[in-house]
Amino acid sequence: MTQRNIPKIIPQTAQALWSVSPGQLEIRETHLPGPDAGSLRIRALWSAVSLGTERLVLAGEVPESERERMRAPFQEGEFPFPVKYGYACVGEVAGGDASRLGEIVFCLHPHQSLFNIPAGATVPVPADVPPLRAILAANMETALNGLWDGSASPGDHIAVVGGGVVGLLVARLCAQLPGTRVTLVDTDPAKEAPARALGAGFAMPATAPTGQDLVFHASGHPAGLDTALALAGTEAKVVEMSWYGTKPVTATLGGGFHSQRLTLRSSQVGRIPPERQARWTHRRRLETALSLLRDPALDILISSPIRLIDAPQALPDILAGRRAALAQPIDYG
Repeated sequence: MTQRNIPKIIPQTAQALWSVSPGQLEIRETHLPGPDAGSLRIRALWSAVSLGTERLVLAGEVPESERERMRAPFQEGEFPFPVKYGYACVGEVAGGDASRLGEIVFCLHPHQSLFNIPAGATVPVPADVPPLRAILAANMETALNGLWDGSASPGDHIAVVGGGVVGLLVARLCAQLPGTRVTLVDTDPAKEAPARALGAGFAMPATAPTGQDLVFHASGHPAGLDTALALAGTEAKVVEMSWYGTKPVTATLGGGFHSQRLTLRSSQVGRIPPERQARWTHRRRLETALSLLRDPALDILISSPIRLIDAPQALPDILAGRRAALAQPIDYG
């Protein structure tokens, strides 16, 4: 993608996407003051919709107990509504530090065409990572954190239950470990093509391999957790990467759960695993995630973009699953 020219006159208003009631989105205009010292003005190029989390946000299903922890950086409004949400934006520096004008950066900002942000909250996108692919950075962070929580190792037989973006990124990272045998498990046969393109095998739940050394669950559905538990081998670990919001989850902990001495481990990107906290910061992890996006095979995860102006009409269908998507970009062009 060619770098876009910086406008000579920086607009003082911006358009932002707000969730205003269950299933309802609208675009609101906001006034922008000039960036403060130490801040940058960012002109958005692309942002990514997190299908799992933003589905729960739009449905008003963020639990009251989790509303503070689930706040996105630079979020406006309060759960359940109205709220300006989102955390995967790629943009161009259009004001502030003159030495950074034209730089392409990633930041954890809601869906908005133009915004001011502290300079330290932006991370440069590597020159060899296309800006559109860089929208995967937040999901790649989640996948990387999941591998740390699971202690994935060379030679492991690994199942990943759930072929959304996070599940497919986990499968890709695991498949790049030497000697691993990775199987993506999903009820949708259409997930076989991206799984195989990313170096993993594919199986439906009924035919998935059992006795796995490590299982990741990323489907977002309680039934998927039962599938994950059923695929784990003796003394194996099941890493739960789904977030259910207010939905109650009943897991089948009879059967082999106790006799096989399985470990069910939660994974959440908000915290770096304890054994890495002395050395790793959130910024280092995000920089690492961006570096992993040099992989051109990941372009298969990016769905056809929608324009910001069309998002209030298009996104409810996408988030409800009535229109297929993986990583759903919003185009600000």
